[in-house]
Amino acid sequence: MSLFSWGMYPKIITKKFALRDRESLKNYLEKTTEFIPYGNGRSYGDSALNENIIYCKNYNNFLNFDEQNGMLTCQAGVLLSEILDSIVKRGWFLKVTPGTKLITLGGAIASDVHGKNHHIEGCFSECVEELTIMLPDGETKVCKKGDELFYATCGGMGLTGVILSAKISLKKINSKNINQTTIKTKNLKETFEAFEKYQDMPYSVAWIDCLAKDDEIGKCLLMVGDFADDGDLDYKSKKKLSIAFNFPSFTLNNLSVKAFNWLYYAKAKDGVSKQKVDINSFFYPLDAIGNWNRIYGKNGFTQYQFILPKESSFEGLKEILSKISDSGKGSFLAVLKLYAKENNNYLSFPMEGYSLALDFKIEEGIFELLDALDEVVVKYGGRIYLTKDVRVSKETFEKGYPQIEKFREFRKNNSMDTKFNSLQSKRVQI
Repeated sequence: MSLFSWGMYPKIITKKFALRDRESLKNYLEKTTEFIPYGNGRSYGDSALNENIIYCKNYNNFLNFDEQNGMLTCQAGVLLSEILDSIVKRGWFLKVTPGTKLITLGGAIASDVHGKNHHIEGCFSECVEELTIMLPDGETKVCKKGDELFYATCGGMGLTGVILSAKISLKKINSKNINQTTIKTKNLKETFEAFEKYQDMPYSVAWIDCLAKDDEIGKCLLMVGDFADDGDLDYKSKKKLSIAFNFPSFTLNNLSVKAFNWLYYAKAKDGVSKQKVDINSFFYPLDAIGNWNRIYGKNGFTQYQFILPKESSFEGLKEILSKISDSGKGSFLAVLKLYAKENNNYLSFPMEGYSLALDFKIEEGIFELLDALDEVVVKYGGRIYLTKDVRVSKETFEKGYPQIEKFREFRKNNSMDTKFNSLQSKRVQI
């Protein structure tokens, strides 16, 4: 079968094993040489692609819900959207959620995803009380914080075993709505000042105009918010529009991105404005459009997400935004977030500082631009997010992840390196 991830690049031919029960999975591990778990296909690059995949999405039963204490146990194939459909009406929410709810629980753990509240709550692994995983020899283990297997698996990109289930702690809420404040800034200096001013808000995220030049570099719309207390828990997944075909590749170009960025920024009120929005609008705006990845055309796209240490974030972002603006290869999706300190997991992405995520269509010259951006990221002590990556070099990757040798040694000592591999793991040799 043909397979690709959300970026639609690369496209490969693969053989699929559908995970349905532990016994058949154990038999598969004994017979098959090399494979990678695959969830709902929402990682952007090649981190869940290989000649053989273990398709985990249908392994998706709810196992237990302690509603009084907010503890939920599910199989790894359950989607975050399915969890929300069950828990929000009961007054609970995910402690940590990325910008899409259409990922599996196992994928959230393997990527150790983060959201708009990393500066407060950290990564997804912070809410994982325990997880159950099948190792290369078919043995099933339960691990918790403090176990090396836990630190290697959370953020380990599926390279330590097949996550079977997890128990997660939830956040108590009294509304499906968010009181959102939007701050419109005129340049990068104002953007940083706004982030610092509102750093105590539980949730924050900024859209940046990455094609702005000169004195306007870094201008943004910063959205901060917290749950309302209005007792409205009538949460329902919204019906969504869906893009039925791949757009012609010329649709997204310098002029169309500039036009979008101008309109999006111009429609926001100057200064500070407030409004009440629901969970879907605040956390998952792109989920309202089915197959939105098709707007980039048949060749696909890549998301470039990097993070820089806090002390070098301003200068590093200024240099990177200047390079992007000069190249003309802008992104209408450019998301800036503030992060707290990194955790103990070997390959988790966040560190204390700022990250920027940008989408670029696959076209001539794009990888050369990203290579140039890599040099800036490395110069300022940053790193690249593996869940979004499809092309970073081994050398660049290693410079950003100081615990990589611990991870490699752990994989080798537990015979994981000969069983669990992806195109990405072979490219960066992890």
